Amino acid sequence: MAKVPATVIAAGGLVGGYGVARWTKRRPLGGVALAAAGAVAARQWQQTAGTRAAVGLTGAYVAAFAGSHPLAKKVGAWPSVFGVAGVVAAASWAVTRNAAK
Repeated sequence: MAKVPATVIAAGGLVGGYGVARWTKRRPLGGVALAAAGAVAARQWQQTAGTRAAVGLTGAYVAAFAGSHPLAKKVGAWPSVFGVAGVVAAASWAVTRNAAK
C-alpha cells in the first residue's frame, strides 16, 4: 500500500481539524484531529528529513493553526484554513522533496 506523504497529512490535518470542529460544534474534537495529523506528519518528517526539519515543520504547522485565527477575521474561515494549509504543504514539500533521494 502506498504511503500518504506528510505534506498531504499536514494539509489535511489543518483542513480536517477545522472541518471536524465546525461540523460537530465541538472544538476539542477538531483539536484531536489536528493533533493526530500533526503527530503523524511530524513522525514522517523526522524519518524523511531528520529531527531539525521535523521540529521546524511542526513549528510551522502549529504557527499556521494559530495564524489562521486572525487571518479568518480578514478573509473568512475556510479561505484562511485553505491558505495556511497550502503554506504548510508548500513548506513540507520544499523541505522534504530531496531528502528521500
